Amino acid sequence: SSRFTPPANTGLGFIELVSDTDILGMSDPNDLDGDGISGVPNWITLPSFISPNISSISQNGKYIHRFGKKAAAFNLLHQTVNAYNQDIGITSSFEPKDVYTGLEIDPEVSDLTIRNVVFYLQTLKEPLPRNTENSDFIQGKNLFINTGCEGCHKESLMTGYSTIAPVSNKIFHPYTDLLLHDMGSVLDDGYTEGSAKTAEWRTPPLWGLGLSPKSQGGNYFLMHDGRASSIEEAIQLHGGEALSSKNKFNQLTAIEKKAILFFLH
Repeated sequence: SSRFTPPANTGLGFIELVSDTDILGMSDPNDLDGDGISGVPNWITLPSFISPNISSISQNGKYIHRFGKKAAAFNLLHQTVNAYNQDIGITSSFEPKDVYTGLEIDPEVSDLTIRNVVFYLQTLKEPLPRNTENSDFIQGKNLFINTGCEGCHKESLMTGYSTIAPVSNKIFHPYTDLLLHDMGSVLDDGYTEGSAKTAEWRTPPLWGLGLSPKSQGGNYFLMHDGRASSIEEAIQLHGGEALSSKNKFNQLTAIEKKAILFFLH
């Protein structure tokens, strides 16, 4: 069985609004550019309570999903309903089956509460970078890009239109491509969702990384199961498509490594 850490919840309204076209534009299943990175979307059939967006792209009746460790949730409604049902065992009209018995039972949370939680998640502020004028930050960011980390942890994405003005048609900086990548045998724990292979994981957004210990008792619990207790340890667990970037990081000088870690923090 797999163990998962809870997700960071800031800035999710931006991530929800990235277009399928842009996600597919970052995908390179056959590694045509030869950089060793071949990210793919997770194509999954929509649950009955989810309607695709006007701009959603389908393939054989399946749609691109983007939330969760394996990108197995389509949008924040899907993610929230799943969290209520699978994580804390609370049924709703969207997912009336009790996760323990498999039987349909009366909803234990109202539609209004679910939708209020979704709106709350959609409007949580994004984490902003700090110390951006610091020379270590500037050097570290350049090294992050030059070592190939930005090949998956994309700095800038764009939202589409939303009735929520602060997140509508905005450029934002989450450091993710929302795609699945083969991370190698060390992180292959045999778990899958949708079309994801067991060694494939969605690129987690890196924004707010330096703030995460404040919500984790003062410590880091990184990677999908929290096995890494520092940013450097997390880097060392990267394999598969990320092996080249890890090797480039390991070839940096101590001063350069310090700068990259300062930037990430």
